[in-house]
Amino acid sequence: MKIYIDGEFLDKEHAKISVFDHGLLYGDGIFEGIRFYNGRVFRLDEHIDRLFHSARAIALDIGMDKAAVAEATLETIRQNKLRDGYIRLVVTRGIGDLGLNPYLCPKATVFIIASAITLYPAEKYEKGLEIVTCATRRIAHGALSPMVKSLNYLNNVLAKIEALQAGAGEGLMLNEQGLVSECTGDNIFIVKNGAIHTPPIASGALAGVTRAIVFEMAAEFGIPIHEPMMTRYDIYTADECFLTGTAAEVIPAVKLDTRPIGDGRPGPVTARLMGRFHELTATTGTPIYP
Repeated sequence: MKIYIDGEFLDKEHAKISVFDHGLLYGDGIFEGIRFYNGRVFRLDEHIDRLFHSARAIALDIGMDKAAVAEATLETIRQNKLRDGYIRLVVTRGIGDLGLNPYLCPKATVFIIASAITLYPAEKYEKGLEIVTCATRRIAHGALSPMVKSLNYLNNVLAKIEALQAGAGEGLMLNEQGLVSECTGDNIFIVKNGAIHTPPIASGALAGVTRAIVFEMAAEFGIPIHEPMMTRYDIYTADECFLTGTAAEVIPAVKLDTRPIGDGRPGPVTARLMGRFHELTATTGTPIYP
């Protein structure tokens, strides 16, 4: 495996980050998870745009322009001779001292890993996930904007621990007002009376790339889609529920807090969206190999 670090491609065994890197010391950095299918990177431009938006929000100079980051991403895949897989693109504040001051880090660290990922077993896409509500609340916009895809993921990790200890596949996170925000690693949608609903970004949800694709597919199919503030009641009484994420893609959820959602099986709208999403991933994207 070859890993990109600051312009070099290194074997996995020699790919090292300094213990003085502020990404390690303080979680001071950002990342993107990106999928590639059939020799094409899916929605590469959208992921690179979000990376740069996150960088601007935390006053981080990546030290490369968007074209250079995109090309480094593609070349990392080429170096590993892959056609299908997952990219983890990470930018940290870089090497500094043991203080918090980010201005003492003269240069950002950029590293890119191309590998495989399996977030959920295949049977969960057929039968659906069970999810539980987590006691851990989503970080508020006033503390650390959930719109920034930062290396500070401990909030999500703690909620994931709760979900796993409860025997669930995913955990539902609420904001401080008790309104639905998102899951620990995925956006959440419901279907009710033929329309799709998902919490707004203001609730604490990340502006997911796959989330945006659902809006595109809904428009294509002529399905109404709305962004109301939501409570758990809305999920309990929904006809269908599904989650979205780059790694998860589109996956049905069939129970929340032991309550069946709809008839407790993946629904027809979810199945239609899953099918169309797989068509898009198989036929669109930025070519990796000339």
